[in-house]
Amino acid sequence: MNWIWVVTAISVSMFVGSLILLPYLIIRLPEDYFLRKPIRDWPTRHPAVHLTIVIVKNVMGAILVVAGFAMLVLPGQGLLTILIGIALLDIPGKRRVERRIVKIKPVRQAANWIRNRYGRKPLQFDQEPAGKDIFHP
Repeated sequence: MNWIWVVTAISVSMFVGSLILLPYLIIRLPEDYFLRKPIRDWPTRHPAVHLTIVIVKNVMGAILVVAGFAMLVLPGQGLLTILIGIALLDIPGKRRVERRIVKIKPVRQAANWIRNRYGRKPLQFDQEPAGKDIFHP
């Protein structure tokens, strides 16, 4: 019976965390994030500090991706959580995956609704032909 309480606590934590963390991360994205190429320059900070930041960022990204998949069946904003988690990860092809997720109309509308609510300009995207979505590339 204790595992039910653990699962409930994790579910509630993910839901509350998504309500707090996701809007913060979405409003922090530059409006042209999906239009520009990622910057791949090596920072000027000490290599140990950089490595620590990269590790923490990737661990947080992985946690958000896993939590996002869980939120697809549990309460929470699953696709937005997956999108933010992927944005934090340093993996090949992440930009392509981000663009495919953000092309889903409800995801795009939710992100821009959050940005509008906090007085931020909507995210800009490549213009795609009408009717094209994640399931029909």
